[in-house]
Order: sequence, then structure tokens, then C-alpha cells
Amino acid sequence: MSKPEITYSQLLETNNLIQQNSDETYWLCATRTVQESKIFPVSAYILFSYLNCFYRFPELLKKIEANMSAEEVGDRARNSGIKILAWTIPCFYLLGREMLINWGVIKPTDAVEDVVYVMDFWKRFQLSWHRNNGGLTNKQGGHRAQIFPEQKLQVFHADAFECELGDDLHTSAQEFMATVAQYGFLVSCESRLTIHNHGPYKISDNREMLIRDFRELSEYDFPWLDDVANELDYNNLTVAMIVEDTHITLLDDWGSFEAEPELKSEHIKAIGLWTADNLTDGHLPVGMGNPEELTATFKNLTEKVKEATSKLWTQMAGWSRDQQMDAGALNYFACAKELAHIAGCYEMKDWMMIDERAERFRPLLNDEYGNLFLGELVGMITQPSQMAHGYTMAQHTDKPTKGLSFIPYSILKDEPYTSGVGPIRGGVTNLSAKVDRYRTSQGFMTQEQLNKECRSFTMTCCQEKYRLLCADWVKYHYDSELADELFRIEQKNSRNLKDRGAGLTCQDIEHMRLARVEKA
Repeated sequence: MSKPEITYSQLLETNNLIQQNSDETYWLCATRTVQESKIFPVSAYILFSYLNCFYRFPELLKKIEANMSAEEVGDRARNSGIKILAWTIPCFYLLGREMLINWGVIKPTDAVEDVVYVMDFWKRFQLSWHRNNGGLTNKQGGHRAQIFPEQKLQVFHADAFECELGDDLHTSAQEFMATVAQYGFLVSCESRLTIHNHGPYKISDNREMLIRDFRELSEYDFPWLDDVANELDYNNLTVAMIVEDTHITLLDDWGSFEAEPELKSEHIKAIGLWTADNLTDGHLPVGMGNPEELTATFKNLTEKVKEATSKLWTQMAGWSRDQQMDAGALNYFACAKELAHIAGCYEMKDWMMIDERAERFRPLLNDEYGNLFLGELVGMITQPSQMAHGYTMAQHTDKPTKGLSFIPYSILKDEPYTSGVGPIRGGVTNLSAKVDRYRTSQGFMTQEQLNKECRSFTMTCCQEKYRLLCADWVKYHYDSELADELFRIEQKNSRNLKDRGAGLTCQDIEHMRLARVEKA
């Protein structure tokens, strides 16, 4: 084969990105909560998802970029919200590759151009999504994720309602968050992929704000939510939670957070609720007219979520193991599907099917093998392909291991290689057929209608006039009319900041809040 259409510098960068993900994968798996289920074959379906990612991600990411660049997708995702992608895109894909290398199905010299492209797409998306903090991952920011721009944070800060432990708003908000988290855990087949957190954002010396996104709540992509979630009016909900006298010390690339002292109910001092999707012009307030309205909204949502949870339990109780495997694997694999929605090129057959090449390995993935192999692959790092020479001291363990295999540089000279896995082949599923109905902020749509609307709609802040007006520009132009326009985009639905424009600081807004509290 002729030399690949990639350069030495591209391979150096690709291997660097592989190693960054290798080190963080071990740290996340070794230090975070163990994921187990008495119902779902979680380890087996996770491994199954990795294989689906390896065979499908390259072509699906190229399909997205045929419609919209990774950088522009990142801009839109940053402003409307997205599932956890920092770790899922590269590591699900690379762990699928590592599985196949260990099984002798492929070599590190196979699918070279695929690997380079997937890592490059991920890098460009991540840098755009993390544009406001300049990092590639939460790890690079000291395990923080300060994603939102100042103008959006000001609205969340200004409009959140004060509450205290025991009052109606505090109680209803806590019950809602507990109920929707339990529901989301079930929607994602007893994983945490419907919940995403980012922050912390500084409010004052003893106050911080945490943003909590609850996604995939209604009828959308998952066939198992058809009819189950038809009463849920919002597919995505965002809670802004202001906490006092506790410090969020860690928010990792899985969206998990820790606080010192431990975050408890009494630390929550203000709360707000918004919704956003790819067709909203920013975040829209939900029940935010006054504290009583928000309290009633939380209570209403809680009852609807409880009803959907009951329906979903009933449905899942009748599933076969193959249906559990498919749902779990597709839930993991399809983390990146929202990028296709943003680009207006989502197709159910791309994202809700098991690739026939991955399907070949289903008989291997029984519970015992799944548990043992996944543990060795991401926890103990003991697979043959993960062994390094004896002088190696891995980050975190000092052992002679590498969690993810590099691409050998010899392919640039004379080492045989293959470029990729080729086009997507047929898909299979044991799940019920997906109803062509998708809940959006504009009502229910078919897949074709939703793609058309996403392609034709651009939120105001992502239009060319405003898209590149970053925080560093605002710092030097805050007194300009254009800066006022930029801030008014987010302020147009704000109860307290409408048309205030630029020029306010976080401290100004906190003083405004305190004055309202004292007046009340």
C-alpha cells in the first residue's frame, strides 16, 4: 500500500491525544463510583457499544462534517447544551479498537486514517465547546468545566430564586432532581448518561453555581421512550443551582462532582429552571415567573416523571437479554448522536442499530466474560496489547502499561497498514421499531422535519455577526453597542436583566439579588 495521506506531525498529535485519554480513562475508572446493575448486563453492553463505535464513528462523524464543521457544532452545543462527550467519543472508539487488537481481529496498523480523523474531530469539537476556558477536557481545567459565556451565566445568576431548606420551593426542587435523576438512570439503562453537570461558577466568596442538565427525557431518539414519555413536555431541562458554604472541588470528564464539605440539601440557596434544544434561541425559562410558579412547575414535572418511570419499568421488565444488550449498547454508542441533530443529518438507522460487524461478537459477551474483560481493559490494564517495556512507569500506577495502543510511526515508511473500516454496513436490533416522532421545543416532528428545521435554524449568538465575540473581546469592548447586542440576546427572556446590555459584573448582579432579598 502507498504511504498514508497523513503526516508525521499528525501521528505525533494523534498518539498524544490517545495517551491523554488513556491516562484519564484509568483515573476515572479507578477513582469514580463502580457501575453495577442487578437488572442490565452493564459490562457486556458497554463492551458491545465500544465495538459499534469503532465500526460506525468514522463514517458518522464524516457525515456530520459534510453538513457542518466540528468547530461550528461545538459552538452550537456550547450554547444549547449537550450530553457528556469529552470522554465518550474518543474513549468508546479507542476502547473498541483496543478490544479488537487484543482479540487478534486487527492490528495497531489497521484503520489508521480512521483513528487520526476521529481524534482530530474530537479535538476540534472539544476546543470549540471548551472555548471559554481554553481547555480540551475538564482534566486540563483542573477537573472543572466552565462552559457557559458570561452573558448566559448572568441571566441564570440574576433570575434564580432564593430558597431555604424546608420551604416549598426548596423541597419541590429537591424532589424533582431526585426523581428525574432516578428516571434518567433508568432511561439510560442504569447508567448516568442522561445527566450532565458543569461548573463550578463563582458567585461570591461563599457561593458557587452548578449547572445540571437532564437530557433525553421525552420521546426523541430512544425507541423505548415511545408512548412511555409522551406526557413529558420537555426533552431537556437545565437546573441552575446556587450553593453556599461548600466548594465544588472536582467536576470530571464524566460529569461527576465532589464538594468540600459534602454538598447537602441545606447548602442549596437559589434555584432556577430552563429548557433548550437545537431550535431554541438560547435557554428558555420554565415556570420562572415567581417562586410559587416554579414550585408548582417542579411538582407537576415530578408527577409526570414518576408516571413515565412506572411505564418504563413495566416495559423493561418484559425485555429479553438481547433487548437489554441492544438498548444499553445503543445508549452508550449514541452519545454523539446529538451532533448529527445539530448538523441536521440525524438518521435513526445510523444511531439506533447495532452494526453487523459488531453483532458478530454478541455470543462472546456473556455476563461473566463481560465483567472480567471490562475490568481488565479499563481498570487493571492487563490485556496483552496494554503491556509496555519494563522501564515504563504509567501515570497513576507506575506500572509498565499503556491503556490504549499508539499508531506505529513505521507506517510512514514501509510498514503495511489499512486506512479504515469502510462504509457503514447493515444494522440489526431486537428492540421495537422507533416511532417517527420527536419531541422538540416546537412540538412533535418527524425525523425529516426535524433535520430540515435544524439545517435552516441558527441561534442568534451563533450567527456570523456574534459567533466570534468571545470573553476577551467583551473585556475590551463592553461599552460598545455591539457588546450590548450580544448580551441582550441572552437577556431577552430574563425576568431581571432584559435589555440591560453589557457592563454589569457578577458582583453587580449579586448586589441586585441581595437588595431584592432584603426588600422582600
